[in-house]
Amino acid sequence: MKYQLRAIDNQLDEMLQFSGAIAVEGVKGVGKTESAIRRSEHLLQLDRAGDRQLLEADPEFSSFSTGTILIDEWQRMPECWDFVRRGVDAQRTPGRFLLTGSATPQAGIDTHSGAGRILSIRMRPMALFERREHSATVSLADLFLGNAPISGTTDLTLNDYVSEIARSGFPGFNEQPQRAINVELDSYIERIVDRDLPEQGYNVRNRAGLLGWMRAYAAASSTTMSYSEILNAATPGESDKPARKTAALYRSKLTEIWMLDEVPAWDFVRSPLAGLAQAPKHQLADPAFVLRLLGVPANRLVTERYRHFLGPLFESLATLSVRVAAESQFGSVRHLRTRRGDHEVDLIASNQDGDLVAIEVKLTADVKNDDVAHLHWLKEQLPDDVVDMVVLTTGNRAYRRSDGVAVVPLALFGA
Repeated sequence: MKYQLRAIDNQLDEMLQFSGAIAVEGVKGVGKTESAIRRSEHLLQLDRAGDRQLLEADPEFSSFSTGTILIDEWQRMPECWDFVRRGVDAQRTPGRFLLTGSATPQAGIDTHSGAGRILSIRMRPMALFERREHSATVSLADLFLGNAPISGTTDLTLNDYVSEIARSGFPGFNEQPQRAINVELDSYIERIVDRDLPEQGYNVRNRAGLLGWMRAYAAASSTTMSYSEILNAATPGESDKPARKTAALYRSKLTEIWMLDEVPAWDFVRSPLAGLAQAPKHQLADPAFVLRLLGVPANRLVTERYRHFLGPLFESLATLSVRVAAESQFGSVRHLRTRRGDHEVDLIASNQDGDLVAIEVKLTADVKNDDVAHLHWLKEQLPDDVVDMVVLTTGNRAYRRSDGVAVVPLALFGA
């Protein structure tokens, strides 16, 4: 299978010139090893006993005289984190180590933070602009410059976006038919419960309860629903509900394996805004998991029965794309909502200079004045910080409105 270039590739190439060690983190199957191995001369796969024994015998990496060492699935041998940290201190060689992992170490296993020695970079499933056949004409990098030219057309339809949601952003599934992808995704979810969580030291006693909670969480995608509401939705009409402590453990363990990917609330200390809500916006690692957990057939997502899922799912796909784009600029993404709910901005991308691009996501081709009201409100509150305002749509043409808001089909948005 041909390697698909990823936004993270530029980050790795840049930072390997300066950082002694980089840890590429993210949910299983997103392509961490494929990206890292192209930048490595040596490979240690710690899901193999022989490689673990080799590293135990040579924690100073003396048998690897030169070149970048890739340590894959490093969390299988957590003490290797400290081996790498000490190796960075001893060798002071940029680009010496790459680590890839699909989980954080089990609770109770001691590792030093690695701060100042090991740089962590998140890799997510493929953004829409990373997938084949889609050509972005509007980049987030240009939007951060302010008043970027906005143009381009796409022939993607609503059904095409539905297909992209259902196919997922996992590169290994890229060339498979949808039926096979469904089987792969269902198996992925089963492995989380039956294998990945036990490997994290969590014995799943109530399998049905965990899956019910995951389904309720999936139904809350792109919302700020409270965790007590999610728990109630997972156990409707049941008096004997899992304890809140158990539900909190579900959340913690699924976060450890990167399955939950919540968007934090906007809380920048230099913001003069008061009364902002702090609840995160719920997202799974990939919106395709929502369809599989809820049993929603992709080919019926546009029908009246299931259409209420389509808006949140399109926002999930847009959120994934914006996060990948922002992080390729070493930036971040948050959401904004006031406690009273009178103002809400779906996504706010920020770069290292503190510039903000405010983004709304709309399941429509026609953007009306009401759709941009909250963007203008935020621009009025932070005129020096908000450098551009964007609405991501399902339309066919990218353009800038007379009020300054950029209207961009998601298919034309890129890094």
